[in-house]
Amino acid sequence: MSAAAEPPRRRPPGLVISATEPVRTFLASASRDRLIPEDLRRVASDLSSLREVPYRSLRDVWSSSDPSRRPDLARLLRGSGFVLESPKPREKSEELKARLRKLSEIAEKKAYEELVKDIAPKKENYEPFSSYKDQLGFGLHVVVTMFTGYLVGYAAFRALFSRNPVMSTAGGILGLVGAMLVETLLFIIRTSNQDTKRPTPTSRLKKNQ
Repeated sequence: MSAAAEPPRRRPPGLVISATEPVRTFLASASRDRLIPEDLRRVASDLSSLREVPYRSLRDVWSSSDPSRRPDLARLLRGSGFVLESPKPREKSEELKARLRKLSEIAEKKAYEELVKDIAPKKENYEPFSSYKDQLGFGLHVVVTMFTGYLVGYAAFRALFSRNPVMSTAGGILGLVGAMLVETLLFIIRTSNQDTKRPTPTSRLKKNQ
């Protein structure tokens, strides 16, 4: 039956050094030295089996030992090194986590759009007379057409009704209305032609393939 795993030792506060063989030998010898106080002998006994020892405890044991028999402190510590504990990683705040998630989503969205930009159809607005120049040109064209229709109707009715001013005016108005209807019909035809010429998503996909 295997022995239960020992719980991890808690690091003592203060400076900690690595225990070399001379340090462990000194501590084992100090744990049996009757000239050293009993509490320090227990400390020396506990530290003699460790790989890392607190410098303050080692110094206390060394100071309480017989000066004539204890090793020089500098020679005792030769080969030992400082043992530094790795700092715990800082936990990210909830605000930082939310911001990182948002940035990650934005980056993924941009990457997806970059991936499908040659496949997904672009949104194009086909609006007739979208510019000021087109609107002005169409307005002038309508005015000229209506004026021409008025003149034609006026001249026709004047010839038919012996230069009667009332009938001539009525003919001009009739010609103006007729010209307006013709212009409206032409406008509808032009708009329908533009709708049929719009590229569809299927045609774009076939073209890209």
